[in-house]
Amino acid sequence: MFSETVVDLAQAVLTKSGDAGVMVATAESCTGGLVAAALTEIAGSSSVVDRGFVTYSNRAKMQMLGVPEQTLADHGAVSEETARAMASGAVEHSDASVAVAITGIAGPGGGSVEKPVGLVHFAAARADGRVLHIERQFGDLGREKVREAALVQALELLSQALNA
Repeated sequence: MFSETVVDLAQAVLTKSGDAGVMVATAESCTGGLVAAALTEIAGSSSVVDRGFVTYSNRAKMQMLGVPEQTLADHGAVSEETARAMASGAVEHSDASVAVAITGIAGPGGGSVEKPVGLVHFAAARADGRVLHIERQFGDLGREKVREAALVQALELLSQALNA
């Protein structure tokens, strides 16, 4: 189902989480649950994966993750500020100590000059309040390839947050 790269990255996240004795959560928009699916594809993942939030709409981001309405109004759903709020909200609304968030424009439509198709923001939050952010401009590769690239980047960022 997933590429060897994705499986290897997911396994590394599960191993690091288990070694650290922490639970992880995901908060996904444009990936629609792919990160949670990649993690839970691996047997034994229930010992470290607490939950995954698929918050495709702004309303879901506010209701499920506590993303402030003003953040969405001021910066939009696809922004560093929203990604950070999603990741922090996933930690706050779960039993996880580390969470990763993804929000972007996978296409084929929905892009603009300021926020083109292929723009994705990632954030990883820890229970201690630290938040990492990465912005990627994957380009208009097609919906499937943008989502796949976002999946890989999210797993890499989650792994990095577990090392921090």
